[in-house]
Amino acid sequence: MDSDAIKNLIGELLLKLSIEFEHIEVIEDALHTVPQFHILTKDSRLLIGNHGSGLSALNHLIRHMVHKRTGEDHKAPQFLIDVNNYRTRRVEELIYKANVVAERAKLFRHEVEMLPMSPYERMVVHAHFAQHPEITTESHGEGKFRRVVIRYQEKGTNLES
Repeated sequence: MDSDAIKNLIGELLLKLSIEFEHIEVIEDALHTVPQFHILTKDSRLLIGNHGSGLSALNHLIRHMVHKRTGEDHKAPQFLIDVNNYRTRRVEELIYKANVVAERAKLFRHEVEMLPMSPYERMVVHAHFAQHPEITTESHGEGKFRRVVIRYQEKGTNLES
């Protein structure tokens, strides 16, 4: 299923939900690893929900609808839906907080835990520090209490020893 078909599917669902929207923008570039569908609407609170729970549900629902229409889960395209740039702002805020926590870990030379977050948010933090020479990350906890632990590692030292 191509991006235009997914965009149309999102539009159809929003109309059936009686949610007015100005437009749906498709962003496919080298900066984003998967296509992003940005919905611009005045009804953003209805779609985003409490702490993004509605947006997560919308992503899940549309992804399920795409998988059902394509008939094969492994061939269905990957994508993300954003509403009024909520997810984009949330990622920027998350990276800022992760950098603050990393500086604290460096300063105290000790691991520091972040607050619990969604799997997507944990992935963003892990990816942000993946190539960092002095910071390592791990996920700890279970379920909705799972969080990222950021650890400072001096250059030339190995945590395994």
